[in-house]
Amino acid sequence: MNRVELVTIIAKAHALSKAEAGRILATTLEAITQSVKKDNPVILVGFGTFKQVSRPARAGFNPATRAKIKVPAAKLPKFTAGLAFKRAVDPKLAARLDKAKTGK
Repeated sequence: MNRVELVTIIAKAHALSKAEAGRILATTLEAITQSVKKDNPVILVGFGTFKQVSRPARAGFNPATRAKIKVPAAKLPKFTAGLAFKRAVDPKLAARLDKAKTGK
């Protein structure tokens, strides 16, 4: 699914124009981006968590020349899927979790 398809689904589900749905989606994504940029996680219960992680500087090498290089530290966005989302995507996981919960 791409952005246009998602906007179409939002527009149909809420009786909005595609332009309105597009603005709503843009606002949502901008709010998530700005929050994560400020190192504030965005937690959507059941769906997942968007957060910022820090990757330390490290030594690496150029695979073509085998020359050693320094890879600088970086701040990266990370998404961790929530349990309800994982269960929806993987029915086998849902069955394993249900089985573990009941002890059978």
